[in-house]
Amino acid sequence: MEHLVRVQNERDRHTLAWLRAQVGDAAIAAAVQRCTGPTKPYLSTLCRLLGVTAPRFIAPRAQVASVTAEQSLATIRQILASRRSQRSPKPVAVAAPMRRP
Repeated sequence: MEHLVRVQNERDRHTLAWLRAQVGDAAIAAAVQRCTGPTKPYLSTLCRLLGVTAPRFIAPRAQVASVTAEQSLATIRQILASRRSQRSPKPVAVAAPMRRP
């Protein structure tokens, strides 16, 4: 089916597999025929034509610390620390108690 629709990443592959399971290949092929334009249709366009809403496929991202990111964070922390130490404490204004006439 990837030859009929625009599949750009792994999420699109999951969406196409889900769509095939939901409506079948014949319905997808018929929806592609209804699309106009010189390029393959996006999966979102097919879902709209077929009246379905694809679920959100959230891929877990591996959290990998990089040397550049750690250096940038260290620089940001230094900047913030130096700004905190340069600030002098501002006097706190205390409101006078209200008097009744």
